[in-house]
Amino acid sequence: MKAVAYDQAGLSIDDPASLYDIELPVPQPGPRDLLVKIQAISVNPVDSKLRLSMPTHAPRVLGWDAVGKVEAVGTEVSLFKVGDEVWYAGDITRAGSYAEYGLVDERIAGHRPASVPAAHAAALPLTSITAWELLFDRLKIGQGAGDGQSLLVVGAGGGVGSILVQLARQLTALTIIGTASRQQTKEWISELGAHFVIDHREPLQPQLQALGLSEVDHVISLSHTETYYEQLIGLLKPEGNLALIDDPASLDAMPLKRKSISLHLEFMFTRSMFRTNAMLKQHQLLNRVAELIDRGMLKTTLGEHFGTINAENLRRAHGLIESGKSKGKIVLEGF
Repeated sequence: MKAVAYDQAGLSIDDPASLYDIELPVPQPGPRDLLVKIQAISVNPVDSKLRLSMPTHAPRVLGWDAVGKVEAVGTEVSLFKVGDEVWYAGDITRAGSYAEYGLVDERIAGHRPASVPAAHAAALPLTSITAWELLFDRLKIGQGAGDGQSLLVVGAGGGVGSILVQLARQLTALTIIGTASRQQTKEWISELGAHFVIDHREPLQPQLQALGLSEVDHVISLSHTETYYEQLIGLLKPEGNLALIDDPASLDAMPLKRKSISLHLEFMFTRSMFRTNAMLKQHQLLNRVAELIDRGMLKTTLGEHFGTINAENLRRAHGLIESGKSKGKIVLEGF
């Protein structure tokens, strides 16, 4: 099968060896695996982080977001059958989706939304799982709850922020404030449902005060947490919540103590990496998100379509993500 791989960590994305086309055997499903013929994928910051930082002794296929059709199933599969259309964000410990075929445990795959094309659906699995787990599992905000409470989303225009704002607007009663710096991104966040948008290049608290908000109940920081950390502590209410998904070089938790602020970390691969008892929740939430899309309550966060799945186009996608100027998600489709 055709695939795109790397075998040297840390190479600049301008180097043709950083991602290259390769032929690999079609994988064989284990007992709870689906063998999926991949139709479309999207690219996430984690793809770039791993390419730059994780050594490998053999060609490794990156990428985890995928939409496709089930071609074969393992002996213990009960949630899907051959021919089903599925979507998933996969398992970081296994080969990824930059390939014609992929394997995924049925407990972390869902039935894809039927109302949108494959490329539009491919933009959503990883970010939807991350956003859902942030809101409902880490912060434990009940669906329909949050009336009178506020949520600040730092970096709301990216892939996770784009779906998180929608989930929060559609499924909670929170007042949502997103941050962005470019006018195009500010408009995007507003269209997705943020009540207010402020500029993270400027001090945050004066902008919140201008909106009549002296403090916020919850903060979800999606990028550059170390840059905003002191400000976020200052604007959170006592007994507030701070959740993050990025990887600060260091983070001193002691400044949170005075206000009894709770710190929450989210990594959507935890359940699949450790085979937790909650793995099946990802199957369930992907089905729920698909339902919300088919009901017209959520929209795709596709930002740009980069053409077919090959090394050249994936290098271009990684380059845009590394520039920090991407909006929404980058998708690719077909081989």
